[in-house]
Order: sequence, then C-alpha cells, then structure tokens
Amino acid sequence: MLAQAGFGVITGGGPGIMEAANKGAQEGGNLSIGCNIELPFEQASNPYLDISLDFRYFFVRKTLFMKYSSAFIIFPGGFGTMDELFEALTLIQTQKVSNFPIILYGSSYWNGLMSWLRETMLAVENISPKDLDLLLVSDDPQEICTLVCDAYQRNSQLEKIDPSRETSIR
Repeated sequence: MLAQAGFGVITGGGPGIMEAANKGAQEGGNLSIGCNIELPFEQASNPYLDISLDFRYFFVRKTLFMKYSSAFIIFPGGFGTMDELFEALTLIQTQKVSNFPIILYGSSYWNGLMSWLRETMLAVENISPKDLDLLLVSDDPQEICTLVCDAYQRNSQLEKIDPSRETSIR
C-alpha cells in the first residue's frame, strides 16, 4: 500500500517482516532498500532489495534511517528495534529532526510498553503527555497507510510555508 502511494521502503534488509516489506515495495512498484548491519550471528540480505547497503555501525544505519524516512512503522522486534524506536523518539522530542509518524504495528505486542510509558515514565514526569502523542499504535495496514500519507502531506505543506524546515537531521 505504501509503495503504491508513492513511498519507497527502507528496512534493515533482513528476513521475516523486513523481507515482507521489501517484497511489498517491489510488488507495489516502488523502491526497496535494505540497510543491513554486519553482525557475527545474524542476517544476510533478503532477495527483494533494489538497493542493498551494508553497515558496520548501528549509529550510521540509524542516521540513514532518520535522514530518509517520512515515517517509522515499527513491528515487534528485539533490542535493535527498541534502540531504533527510542532514538527516533528522542530526536523528534528534542526537535533535532522534523516530526514524522512513529507507528507501532501490533497492539497486543506494544500494549505493555505503552502502559509502562504512561504508568511509570509519565507518572514520575520523565516524559510529558505530549511525548506520548509521538507514538501511534495500529493493527490496520490501511489506517497506517493513511496516517503516513496524511503526515507527509502536512509536512510538505509546512515546508512550503517555512522553507527553513528540514526533513533531515539538524
């Protein structure tokens, strides 16, 4: 859906959900990019990449993700997923990058984290109520596509009004 809406897809380039996203990008007629990290015990690039980039360091890959993304759609994952999620949240919260949607796919997986953010971090004022608004949770691919498209349109309009607004890292 996102590829058909005009978006290229950038993933970690590995198997599973990343492979499915890259395959969907190709089938949807748009660019499929994989940013693989060199790890001693994990993945090789999936076969659905138009562009495959290999990175030695996580911070370089995260910089690329942040610079070229219009949205993050975060699927269930491990420590690397959490690292990328919280890096994006921190950069948006501190206005180091333009605000873009961060959508958590799979409410049953993310509900515990969302509860902890509200009941622990917010309760002791380590984050503000508006920080929670940076995260969206959805189980509906069509809703996610609409959220991404709407945010992209909004940000494009803001850039026309204020050309100093950048979509890249400041």
